[in-house]
Amino acid sequence: MLISKTPRLAVIGLGFIGLPLSLSYAMKGASVIGIDVLEDHVNDINAAKCHFHEQYQGKSLAEILSEQLAQGRFQATTSYEQAANEVDHYIITVGLPVHNQDPDLRYLNAACETLATVLKKGDTVVVRSTVIPGTTEDIVLPLLEKSGLKAGVDFYLAYSSERIAEGRAFEEFIHMPLAVGGVTDESAQRAKQLLSFVTEAEITVSEIKIVETAKVIENIQRDVNIAMVQEFARFSEKLGIDTFELIRIANTHKRVNLLTPGPGVGGYCLPNALYYLLTKAKELQVPVPLLETARKTNDQVPQVLVEMLQEKLEEVGKSLASSKIAVLGLAMKDFSNDDRISPPHHFVQLLLDSGADVSAYDPAVKAAYPYRVSSLEEAVTKADALVYVTVQEEFLEIDWLALSEKMASQPVFLDAKNRVPKTVNQYGNLIRI
Repeated sequence: MLISKTPRLAVIGLGFIGLPLSLSYAMKGASVIGIDVLEDHVNDINAAKCHFHEQYQGKSLAEILSEQLAQGRFQATTSYEQAANEVDHYIITVGLPVHNQDPDLRYLNAACETLATVLKKGDTVVVRSTVIPGTTEDIVLPLLEKSGLKAGVDFYLAYSSERIAEGRAFEEFIHMPLAVGGVTDESAQRAKQLLSFVTEAEITVSEIKIVETAKVIENIQRDVNIAMVQEFARFSEKLGIDTFELIRIANTHKRVNLLTPGPGVGGYCLPNALYYLLTKAKELQVPVPLLETARKTNDQVPQVLVEMLQEKLEEVGKSLASSKIAVLGLAMKDFSNDDRISPPHHFVQLLLDSGADVSAYDPAVKAAYPYRVSSLEEAVTKADALVYVTVQEEFLEIDWLALSEKMASQPVFLDAKNRVPKTVNQYGNLIRI
């Protein structure tokens, strides 16, 4: 055995990935310390306060957190020194935000620099953040070696893809296959054993740069697939056929797996993935025009929706600038409370720029915005149009006739999720992507 049967580990970064990952280890019996630089966030976590939309075996993340805190298997801290006295393994889940198409490594760098001040001989460090290919060896390794320890000799360094989908984190930490690479074979094997404490699926060992790049292109291929079906959607709209039925029929072919179009591509992973690759591609002078075109296509979808809405409003004698628009959903994907890089926000901003009065409602998103209202009724009352962009549980039970009666005359419904029944055409004007 390379590591103990019940590892002692710290997870650095307690966001949408790091917190459920920490609790996944704790539920299996590991001793876990979560490290985050945000003191208020740490205090909330230690008080069992968390609003991430995750659940496992009928329990919410907040309930799981409360249990693991009570059992003493998990705690959160801002102190690397506290963690170093109690753990032998570190998993880094700090994100690399993208600003103006440029990945920002400051948070990852800061985490590594601080970790270097407490790193001990024999420790294992596994990077699970999505990164620019080459980051682990070219940036993380030298920062950690500021400790005076040598990677692969005094401590063990590896990279493993994080592949979970928010909302299914606990299940996918267990059942999603992983890939891992280490700076040495022993580093890879130690990381594999640490990961297998939670992950029951296959864990494949390869080179670090291959694993880093694979993670990025896994996300990019979905971005490209979505861009492709967005173009199919524009074609089917002009042809007068149902886009979702078109895709359903095409997918009856055993070698076809088209995704479905929506209001755009959001979240932290897919929209950023190209820019992690593009940074290295430019350095290597490798053009990736197809990938860049797909990203632009997906970025432009909110503008396409605005134009569709404006055209339909004008058909019923209204203008976008003088209309109230109800927007259902602000999260970046269905049944989520994560509204980072969310297409609905982009869509709302375009509406506001056009002079429209916007009332957006999403029961899962707690952040305050000037256009966010507190109820579905408030959003739709006297609205000239309703745009359905994100599915939430509350929206599954909508009485569309009753809702339409609260709206202005000749209401327009723009359905970006294939959720509004066609019967609304009896008392409104329905358009679908």
